Amino acid sequence: MTVAFGRDHELHRRRFGRNLGLGLVLAAFVALIFALTVVKVSQGDSLQGYDHAPRPELVPQPQQGGN
Repeated sequence: MTVAFGRDHELHRRRFGRNLGLGLVLAAFVALIFALTVVKVSQGDSLQGYDHAPRPELVPQPQQGGN
């Protein structure tokens, strides 16, 4: 017994087109986030892991010397 598949209905073609468009938009968004991450990591000068404490350069240092 063989089953012959008919042609796709118009609704399936439209849905496929929308899904393809959404997939391309999501792929472009992921590529943008990846590119921004690569640029941020490659600069490297402003990378700090202080998300729970003040950055050391912002903490006032005690003055050296006497009165």
